[in-house]
Amino acid sequence: MNQGRLPVEFRNRTKAFAAGAIRLFVKLPKARDEVRVLARQLLRSGTSVAAHTREASRGRSDDEFVSKLGGALQEADESQLWLELLREECAVEPALTIPLENEAGELMAICTAIINKTKNKTENKNRES
Repeated sequence: MNQGRLPVEFRNRTKAFAAGAIRLFVKLPKARDEVRVLARQLLRSGTSVAAHTREASRGRSDDEFVSKLGGALQEADESQLWLELLREECAVEPALTIPLENEAGELMAICTAIINKTKNKTENKNRES
């Protein structure tokens, strides 16, 4: 089933990623400043992946769709950075971060594939006109 331009399964997956970022944020010890700062950054970027995906699914043109999905791609990449830093520099348990790090990577790959497919379709349409 589609809702807008993206499959519901993909939208649900980005929403689940956002929920995972929220759950991790709640679990993290906030006594240390660096953990608190990185956790807030992760909370913002992790939830933005789902928000951008929602916006993309309602894109009125291919350009708008690609732009919004590109935003989701950037936020997923940024989320992966905060997760890596929490694990590598703040001694957060790898078991807490790695599943979300892996999911961020998969979401980036999916976004990239969809963006490239849409751009190729638009370029082919423009060549035919």
